[in-house]
Amino acid sequence: MLTCNHVIRTSQLLRVSLVLHNHLHFTTTAHRTMGKNNKKKFNIIPTETYLRLPPLADASLAAQPIIDTHTHLVSTFSTYRTKYKNGTLYTVHDFVCEMYRDRNVKAIVDVWCEAPVLPTWRELADSALTAEDREQKWGGVDYWFVMGVHPHDAKSYNDAVEASILEAMAHPRCVGWGEMGLDYHYDNSPREIQQQVFIRQLKHAVRLGKPLTIHTREAEADTERILKEHVPADHKIHIHCFTDSPEFAQRLLQHFCNLYIGITGVITYSTNLNTSNIVSQMAASDGGPRILLETDAPFMVPSNLYNSIPEIKGSRLPLCHTAMIPWVAEYTAGKAGHPWNGADIMKRANENAKTVYGVQ
Repeated sequence: MLTCNHVIRTSQLLRVSLVLHNHLHFTTTAHRTMGKNNKKKFNIIPTETYLRLPPLADASLAAQPIIDTHTHLVSTFSTYRTKYKNGTLYTVHDFVCEMYRDRNVKAIVDVWCEAPVLPTWRELADSALTAEDREQKWGGVDYWFVMGVHPHDAKSYNDAVEASILEAMAHPRCVGWGEMGLDYHYDNSPREIQQQVFIRQLKHAVRLGKPLTIHTREAEADTERILKEHVPADHKIHIHCFTDSPEFAQRLLQHFCNLYIGITGVITYSTNLNTSNIVSQMAASDGGPRILLETDAPFMVPSNLYNSIPEIKGSRLPLCHTAMIPWVAEYTAGKAGHPWNGADIMKRANENAKTVYGVQ
């Protein structure tokens, strides 16, 4: 029996969720699959039970609160409903309460990056306004969000979209602007348009003092140039799901004193070495790793998670979610090297989340 109240009706939220899921499938799947661990295709979907995850073997890791600084919650829920037609969870609130139950999830930063802006954002944000709401509807999880327009959707950015984002910036649960940036891998929007929209969003975010959630892929020179031209060196910046060159990361870290590198499950994939390399370099520096932990759910299940679920060998979970963060931390610690362990990485990342987004 679920203990969380259902505030957003199943049919209403599922309908909007599926619209969002289909939209993301069309416009952002290319972004989401970067670093995809695609050596082999797995067609067997494990039962829903395995989404609830096994206990963590490391008690010190389990004791650390989970803060997911980048997740797409409605898309995650709609993926769940698509993959599990007979699933037992019927609303976003159900999903959060059940999947994160007893997982020590403290907070999530939900990301809205579509154009046009989906009106569902307000329903979720308003449902987390009070401590009582968050306890009853979210199972005690602190819900925060950021909003912007992804570079894939830059071609659809206009005054009306911008007005909707500016409205969202005033909401008490909004902690940043994004994700926004440049993506030259798929070029779903023309590069010139991507740059114009990126600059336009940056100017508003800087004027408002909002932290930046940045998407950049295979656009190092232009991303670096635009950030340095339009963003103060002390502004708070989250380079989300970093997979570009370590040299690029180092240049950004040296110039922006409050810039942090987002680490997702893609660090565990054999097709991606850049993320591991920058983690190793940061860990060896005097200040230690300037990282944030994130899932980018529903994408990029950390591959080391399957070591904890040997009974589903030969199959793959169809979605990622916030409770998988400790496996990202554990793997990241291995790349950071001695004396870092998974609990240390989570503690440092949580401190950084407070610095960037004020989330704790």
